[in-house]
Amino acid sequence: MSTAHEIEEAIRSLSASQRKKLLHDIPDLFLELGGDAGWERIIADERPRPALTELLDQMEAEFRRNPDGFPELSERDLSPRT
Repeated sequence: MSTAHEIEEAIRSLSASQRKKLLHDIPDLFLELGGDAGWERIIADERPRPALTELLDQMEAEFRRNPDGFPELSERDLSPRT
């Protein structure tokens, strides 16, 4: 049995109120379904994230040391793979 099938069965076994709550929460679980509003919430969230800040600081320092180590992206790089 596939994981997707198991998830479908689990969702079907939920009560109506649980399914309604899940439907409401889906955009939070899958930001790509929430569109720009989901990303705007992330961008506007001002909570500190020291580990992320440290990682980004390291990446920025590496970019300054070796900009050629970061190739430019093309439109093709962002296209869905088929």
